[in-house]
Amino acid sequence: MTELVTGTEEPTAADPAAAAQGAEPNVAKVSQWADIRARFFANKLAVVGLGILTVLILVAIFAPLLAPHDPLKQDLTATLQSPGGAHLLGTDSLGRDQLSRLIYGSRIAVIVGVTSILVAAGLGIIFGALAGYFGRITDSIIMRVADVFFAFPLLIGAIVIILLMGRGVLPVVLSLGIFSWATYARLVRSQILSVREMDYVHAAAALGAGKARIIRKHVLPNSLTAVLVYATSNVGIAIVAEASLSYLGVGVSPEVAEWGNMIASGKDFMGVKDFMWTYPSIAIVVTCLGFILLGNGLRDALDPKLR
Repeated sequence: MTELVTGTEEPTAADPAAAAQGAEPNVAKVSQWADIRARFFANKLAVVGLGILTVLILVAIFAPLLAPHDPLKQDLTATLQSPGGAHLLGTDSLGRDQLSRLIYGSRIAVIVGVTSILVAAGLGIIFGALAGYFGRITDSIIMRVADVFFAFPLLIGAIVIILLMGRGVLPVVLSLGIFSWATYARLVRSQILSVREMDYVHAAAALGAGKARIIRKHVLPNSLTAVLVYATSNVGIAIVAEASLSYLGVGVSPEVAEWGNMIASGKDFMGVKDFMWTYPSIAIVVTCLGFILLGNGLRDALDPKLR
């Protein structure tokens, strides 16, 4: 009986301390992420946005399996057919299947929208971090350069770069990214101006951490929540800008299955064959709505002031 009692004795004083040191941070971390996840999924509109974007990404990935026809194949004997039959969304003026082009157009939308925002956010984070942390002359130079980019309307600046580089997906991505970074830089700078004065940043500097390490390990991770929310919401704006460039004839090549090209080819039949421009327009609106709802959901879940 004595051995039995001894075997079930409570841990020594050292054991709880060790357990507390090893387990409490993990518990706190798990609890924090669980709280964020619970708050996000409690937001019904955010879940709707996530659902829309999930469907969009799946359609883009499995486009060859979902498209009933070749989006580039022309059939001059079946031009301008109304929706129904073998062509559920009709055909365009060259006899190309509208549904197939709509499905393949989701690929361009996802690629251009996401990658252009990554380019803009990447440049903005780098320059915003340098301006916010070092301040003084570095801040002044970077912010004055940002003001120059603010002076250019997005589409006009993008058109200039595309005219220099030529049409295509890569020039569109680079042009939209280059003329969008200034907003992210200013956003990151404003966040870092407050974060750099926190006690844990001064403590890291007192312990001998270099400036690059402080920015990478302490300042940036605590300044990127606002950038994440803003970037998510602005993917839709990038998609609209890309479609606008294609509509104006300076985006991707006109034969490419892309929503802006579809609207451009349908504008001449407005009031007669409205399905040619209606469906791609609806696709753009729904996609933008999905990103906006997702961004708002992330803001509500991540912002501690809203908890």
